[in-house]
Amino acid sequence: MVTEADMPNTVAWIRSCWPVSERCMARLLECTVPRNFGKRHCLIREGETCGKAYFIERGITRSYWIVDGEEITTSFTTEGCIVFSMDELYYGRTSEEYVETVEPALAFEISIADLNRLIESEPELAHWARVNHQNEYRRLHRTHKERLALPAPERYRAFARQFPDVCRRARLTDIASYIGVAPATLSRIRAEIF
Repeated sequence: MVTEADMPNTVAWIRSCWPVSERCMARLLECTVPRNFGKRHCLIREGETCGKAYFIERGITRSYWIVDGEEITTSFTTEGCIVFSMDELYYGRTSEEYVETVEPALAFEISIADLNRLIESEPELAHWARVNHQNEYRRLHRTHKERLALPAPERYRAFARQFPDVCRRARLTDIASYIGVAPATLSRIRAEIF
């Protein structure tokens, strides 16, 4: 059985969003299964139903769309956070994006059905899910504004403040795609900043 000691990053992140009790946390953890994934492992695929969400205990994931044959990075998920297909969790539809590991990762898998059941039956987890959703919406809103309003060097600085670990661990092409610049432009920006 998975315990809080097995998932320190995840438990700390959940409790940073909402004060989830030990009893409630135990109910959540009993529904999780540890999974190890290699670098560039595809967790979620566009047009498919995965049926799972993943608490990322160690490692980073990248979400992306494929537009005209090009991968467009939409977000990164770092240690402690959860990644899932929003389309599947919230709307019961197939995913509109891909999610892959950036590096080898330890994740704790939970079925979408179990996650929804817990959110519906446990007010603490419902509050955690709401706060997490609010925080993610705010982050996406801010990122959208930055992409429209800031020059490229400032976009990268904002990204580096938000995701310092990703700056060190993800591919330059994935970061460039996320902030909306060509890889060569990002390489030049990083050389000027550092």
